[in-house]
Amino acid sequence: MALRGLSVIEFAGLAPGPFAGLLLAHHGASVIRIDRPSSPNTDVLCAGKRSIVLDLKTPAGIAVARRLIAHADVLIDPFRPGVMEKMGLGPKFFHDSEGSIGVNDRLIYARVAGFPPDGPHTSMAGHEINYLALSGVLSILPGTREKPTFPLNLLADFAGGGLMCATGILLALVERCKSGRGQVVDVNMVSGTRYVSSFPLLHATSTSHLLGGPRGSNLLDGGAPFYDVYTCSDGKWMSVGCLEPQFFKTFIDVFKNALRMNGLKLGWIPTPEARIRKEDWPKLRTFLENGFKTKPRDYWASLFHGSDACVVPVLTPEEAALLDPSRSVRPSPHPHLSRTPPSPRSVARSSMVLEPGLHTWEVLGEFGLSRGEILQLASDGAFGEESKHETVSSPKL
Repeated sequence: MALRGLSVIEFAGLAPGPFAGLLLAHHGASVIRIDRPSSPNTDVLCAGKRSIVLDLKTPAGIAVARRLIAHADVLIDPFRPGVMEKMGLGPKFFHDSEGSIGVNDRLIYARVAGFPPDGPHTSMAGHEINYLALSGVLSILPGTREKPTFPLNLLADFAGGGLMCATGILLALVERCKSGRGQVVDVNMVSGTRYVSSFPLLHATSTSHLLGGPRGSNLLDGGAPFYDVYTCSDGKWMSVGCLEPQFFKTFIDVFKNALRMNGLKLGWIPTPEARIRKEDWPKLRTFLENGFKTKPRDYWASLFHGSDACVVPVLTPEEAALLDPSRSVRPSPHPHLSRTPPSPRSVARSSMVLEPGLHTWEVLGEFGLSRGEILQLASDGAFGEESKHETVSSPKL
């Protein structure tokens, strides 16, 4: 696997940090997640990872964290700005700087924050919808006339956050091969969202026919009736994306013929030229809405399958899993590497979530700590109050 031998410390967090760690784990990195004691973790982005519990409010817990990070290649920090510094775990402790030697100058120190570090919102709490709002992207997304709709937490958390973080880590690892030194990878989800949205943002601020007009009137934001989702007679949906003239002609010819064959009185009948006549778009939309509602989704899916109409069914997560190479609801790692593909063991798990602290004993043993040392750390509160008085008789503390 491409990242075999890479050691990653991931502090437990939400969405972007875990996703960056997941990408690395899928390709062979040893990812150790540091969880808080007595704190349940419902993170499902855990395949291929291991978990230890550390109480970072205790000197003993901090000491263990420092020891782990001192031997790691990558650290993923999901906290708000300044949290790691307050614990004495900031990058200055690990990296060389003028007049001081760090304990791990090769460390790639990746940080994922919500807001830009020098902006007016940097100290505020926030979530996906807030980062999306400040990025400028939310204002141009489809929705109703009154307001745009947000795409779950996909854009800021995962594209602008987790994926940008993983990309930055890989870039820093490549550079480390030249310099022998690590560096800080700073990611914030507002800027990351703007970057992955370069195409729509640049078109929206121009006179482009793709997104240059008012929201909801353009080709890609729900304005064009031939780039939208339609409800079928069974309440399921079909996606239509025939932007180019040849694809639209294929679609409209097949669609009209199907309606005629099923005895529907068509009334106004669109021609291929309706694609470029905006004055016909309202009538075309009504025509498509009424037409799709005459048959169930799977009828239309079968009708258009194999054609160049750019029309396919909207699948549920369970249906889409059947098309996944793993045939599982857990998506397969992507992209696929021909010589160093991800290991199936890094994907397949008996549980969807990773129990906090499940590998504490195992991980600390690998870092050279004896049974007695681990028991002493437990007594010192490194693993939380509940572990102070426990006798360690199994790998689980």
